[in-house]
Amino acid sequence: MTKDTEETTVIANDTEKEAAEAIAQMNASVMSKIIADSHTPPSVSDIVEGKVIAIDKKGVFIDLRPYGTGIIYGREYISARDILRKVNVGDSIAAKVVEVNNADGYIELSLKEAKQALIWSEAESAIKNNTVYDVPVLEANKGGLLMAWQGIQGFLPASQLKADNYPRVEEGNKDRILEELKKLVGQKLSVTIIAASPKEGKLIFSEKNIAEGGEKEKVASKYVVGDEVEGTVTGAVDFGVFVKLEENLEGLVHISEIDWALVEDPRTMFKVGEKIKVKVIEIKDGKVSLSIKALKPNPWKDAEKKYKRDDIVTGVVIKYNKHGALASIEEGIAGLVHVSEFGSEPKLKESLELGKSYTFKISLFDAKEQKMALSFVDKNKK
Repeated sequence: MTKDTEETTVIANDTEKEAAEAIAQMNASVMSKIIADSHTPPSVSDIVEGKVIAIDKKGVFIDLRPYGTGIIYGREYISARDILRKVNVGDSIAAKVVEVNNADGYIELSLKEAKQALIWSEAESAIKNNTVYDVPVLEANKGGLLMAWQGIQGFLPASQLKADNYPRVEEGNKDRILEELKKLVGQKLSVTIIAASPKEGKLIFSEKNIAEGGEKEKVASKYVVGDEVEGTVTGAVDFGVFVKLEENLEGLVHISEIDWALVEDPRTMFKVGEKIKVKVIEIKDGKVSLSIKALKPNPWKDAEKKYKRDDIVTGVVIKYNKHGALASIEEGIAGLVHVSEFGSEPKLKESLELGKSYTFKISLFDAKEQKMALSFVDKNKK
């Protein structure tokens, strides 16, 4: 091979190499664009929608392109059987993702869970928009009425009944109140949803909001955040206390705003007709949020001067929750002892009994955020 031929070959090889690199860069650029333009694949708990492409005795197959094929089968198929009887190939349905990629490569879906998720979403919108529904009264108890909306159990506290339906009984006789409330069973009441808890599967209704209408917003406009006023307790429920500020205006003291210390049940702390002082902490769409604890000294301000991380303290176990145990080291100041220290919930409860005092080490202390974490030190009860 001559020198000229060798040089020509080298130049050709370099040219091919440059061309290959250019093609690779172009392909990479195209791929990057495809990835950037593509939608995020669905995750567990996402609500997805697609067309039914096949139905057999075992399940329903749904086109979820470009991600793949969804399937409703097994327990999910059985639980949604009544709904699926009305579904045909070509219909679009929404479902909730329960597994992204099962053993057969399908995206597992739940129609029943999707329906529940959509209902709770509608409930949240109804609260914001003050939507009115006609809901039948199913049962009555001494506290109010049991109702059901979209298959979800709900409660209408007696304090949330409008004046025409409110049981006016002398001396607040609970048996006579129940008799009056039972007269409403079977009737449909026009109500709004004022609280929704998907985790607990509960709704709270009100009949009063409708009667008040725009008048409520007009009356509420007389107040500003920061006002300290006296009101009358009109009702207590598990999530807080209703307080009447004046005619046509009632506010809510949420359970978290009752006291700096742990509050288990507001119903044991307040009586209907009782006069209490409250502070206005929010006014929105005619709804007034109130606080009782805002009128009391914040114990975390003093605690900031007394405690710091790694301090050894004595605390009383006051409550268990899903994360562990709450221990109070003084009035209004409590920290969490995490269950991971004990390996399991039963072992935690064996080691830390309610109402007993133990020695702890502060592992986290943030007075501004009102957070404290504790580590169990002394295994001997005091």
